Amino acid sequence: MALGSLLEVTQIQHLPLVLTSCFLVWYFRLLIHALFSPLRTVPGPLLARFTRLWYFQQVYTGRFPWTNIEMHKKHGPVVRIAPNEYSIDDPSAVKALYGHGTAFTKGPWYDGSTNLKDQKSNLFAERDPESHAAERRKVASLYSMSTLVTMENGVNDCIALLEQRLGELARSRKPINLHWWMQCYAFDVIGSITISKRFGFLDSGKDPMDLTSGMDDFLTHAARIGVYPELHPIIFKLGKWAGPNGIIRAFIFTRKQIHEYKAMNKFLEGKVEEEAFLPRLLRLHQAKPDIVTEEDIMRTCAINIVAGSDTTSISLTGVLWFLLRNPEAMEKLRAEVDDKYSSGEIGDPISFADAQKMPYLQAVIKEGLRLHPAGGLPLSRVVPKGGATIARHFFPEGAIVGINAWVAHRNANVFGDDVEVFRPERWLEDENNAHKMERYWLPFGHGSRTCLGKNMALMEISKLIPQLIRKFDIELADPEMKLETRNVWFVKQTNIIVQIKQRTL
Repeated sequence: MALGSLLEVTQIQHLPLVLTSCFLVWYFRLLIHALFSPLRTVPGPLLARFTRLWYFQQVYTGRFPWTNIEMHKKHGPVVRIAPNEYSIDDPSAVKALYGHGTAFTKGPWYDGSTNLKDQKSNLFAERDPESHAAERRKVASLYSMSTLVTMENGVNDCIALLEQRLGELARSRKPINLHWWMQCYAFDVIGSITISKRFGFLDSGKDPMDLTSGMDDFLTHAARIGVYPELHPIIFKLGKWAGPNGIIRAFIFTRKQIHEYKAMNKFLEGKVEEEAFLPRLLRLHQAKPDIVTEEDIMRTCAINIVAGSDTTSISLTGVLWFLLRNPEAMEKLRAEVDDKYSSGEIGDPISFADAQKMPYLQAVIKEGLRLHPAGGLPLSRVVPKGGATIARHFFPEGAIVGINAWVAHRNANVFGDDVEVFRPERWLEDENNAHKMERYWLPFGHGSRTCLGKNMALMEISKLIPQLIRKFDIELADPEMKLETRNVWFVKQTNIIVQIKQRTL
């Protein structure tokens, strides 16, 4: 037998021993960490002490938001969800974890949201604070309230078209899927605001560009692979056979829209004060091509489309669901809207500025987003050098901690003993208490990493809710209906079927 063949056989014979040794080393490291970690007393599932499989299984099956709530009810402000990852429910931790200037950085879960074909990470997934700040400065002004209100006419057009479609459906007396029509509205608004044209959802009540399936693919992949981010590069290479295909499709779609717009040269002619994101970005690129690059334009538009549709439609549906389940709140809001319209204080459609001055409307929106925030997972952060004390526990450098809005918003010490009750009045009863609640109200995150699209979403919600309440009677098709959701990253409503009738005004 040749020496090479002999060595090959020997290597094969020893392979089981090598693999067994590697497994034992890995197992004993986990065991030592579980037995001697300063956080070994933190409660949580036994499996979560040794592996991320428990957390993955919860995310995969969609049970995590409810499980996370029950864990904190049972064990208190700190619970374990993985060997080195902890869920926190403590209002005093918000500033430390998410406040401006914090040393805590985004956790590795966010790596699952990156497009590995792009040289830079997107603003949402960027974990380096300095890189994030530099990229955010390029586009932050576009998301400001003063800029967004100049785009309000595009939102008005979408509201008018939605009212037209709902009027047709009301006359047909056919029940409708409430969330789907909220998604149609959100997609067309984000198209109008981002690339100066609607995507056509409201024209037909269908998805003419197959956008929703791509978004679902991406969001599902990102949520699950974020638990094991080291596998993201491997899965990403599988392309169309795996979840990353969704974000690739979103970027391809966005690039196509940008090329079509540039070919028309509209951005050279339009009035700046009436323009959407894309023409404004193109002007910035034209003036400073080294600072605002073509890839910056593409990333900004793509993240608007990916992040700005599902979150807004879920939030809108959540607010309407709780109004439908609470007729007294519905009538109280309708009275506010009707009174303001009769007195001439608001127009048709209502402006964002006027909607913000309606106290009960804003309380309804806050309460709806409290009970049903779009995201159902913790906003994970890495403990910085030197460690940190959070909720009376010392966490060493490198530990991962985070607050889940679904948990935070049910903290009785902050929101009262009736945390499961939809009661908008809680936001209006005491100013000091309202400020206390707002500090632990996290549907859009907090601090320097607050969702850039927060103002955009609030504009869409604040303008549409009063229009629907004023012009339509909406009822659940089944008064005994129990809410069903599909939970991966977002907690998306799936079964809210309603009957609508036009009101006589």
